Amino acid sequence: MAPEAIEAPGLDANAAAPFRDMALCTATQSALAGMGIVEPTPIQAQSIPHLLAGRDVMGQARTGSGKTLAFAAPLADRCDASLKQVQALVLVPTRELAIQVSSVIDVLAQSTGLRVQSLYGGRAIRPEQAALRRGPQVVVGTPGRTLDHLRQGNLDLGAVRFLVLDEADEMLDKGFARDVEAILDRTPPERQTALFSATMPKWVASTAKKHLRGPRKVEIDSDLQAPPSVEHVVYAIDKSDKIQALQTLLNERQGPIIVFGRTKHGVRKLARQLDSLGYEVGALQGNLRQNARERVLADFRSGAAPILVATNVAARGLDVEGVDRVINYDLPDSQQLFTHRVGRTGRMGRSGEAITFVTPDEARKWREIERGLGCRFARESWRAAPEADAA
Repeated sequence: MAPEAIEAPGLDANAAAPFRDMALCTATQSALAGMGIVEPTPIQAQSIPHLLAGRDVMGQARTGSGKTLAFAAPLADRCDASLKQVQALVLVPTRELAIQVSSVIDVLAQSTGLRVQSLYGGRAIRPEQAALRRGPQVVVGTPGRTLDHLRQGNLDLGAVRFLVLDEADEMLDKGFARDVEAILDRTPPERQTALFSATMPKWVASTAKKHLRGPRKVEIDSDLQAPPSVEHVVYAIDKSDKIQALQTLLNERQGPIIVFGRTKHGVRKLARQLDSLGYEVGALQGNLRQNARERVLADFRSGAAPILVATNVAARGLDVEGVDRVINYDLPDSQQLFTHRVGRTGRMGRSGEAITFVTPDEARKWREIERGLGCRFARESWRAAPEADAA
């Protein structure tokens, strides 16, 4: 998977000059140039110098802004390939994000000989055990699987000097908080710690005080909850009209579309319904085995199944270029999830569209989401929309 950065293939090492000003080592600069990275994005430009200086960082920037490279470059720079110990740990909330982050770090690490190992559920644990015995310097893992390895004695975090919580709002939420705390207890207190997320609720900042030491705060467009390149359309719609409205929107399709549902069962049901209507569709939800997830994502990226129906598992860590439209078929439970869903389109300055269905029984939830976002969206009736005539 491509890292979250602007690509310009064919550039030589001089293209990484802006990164050279940050005192990155020659190997990392060369890797950046080889990846076609032209210049740092704002979150990279402001975070990397702090991390290279050994400071803790709390970084907030919208989805698609290049947060992965903001911590991956200094991480690769600060690890020693001659030591067969885990020196850097990156915790992420989903398997997809573990795969993406590992791929970015792996590219940076190749020229220095660093070994990167991902740890996540949905696949056999024994190959991970064998890989950990070979002594990787960098581990990227989901909390549950990482904790499994710690408890089984496969993983030692006593030499960790660099720790990252990616998507910190979810990593410190009550669903992951206990596992994350247990993992952090196994790392040295003098480690360097970085938190990155598209949203940074106050409770995250409060919780972070327990784990960070005098962190530098880097906020890029923190007052804007959705990319400016995303156009929002909100429809007030009766529940019985949703499938017909969705068909109308899918028939207008120009490129890849992600349709977000709320539950695993609902996503499976909707995908089957669309498939029976002749649409090339894939379904992504948490109960899929890892090989099935990867197959669904491969079909989506290749265009074999250009419509992806998904739960919030696709709201984070899904880096697919050219997603033209996101459709919130069902509302998410929070403004943070809304932000992450919408962030799947309009990435890296490209234009995109986010369409949201609001049924009468969801009106209160929608008002709560708008309050959390700090803005109001114009709402129109689906019946009054021009598309309704075509439907």
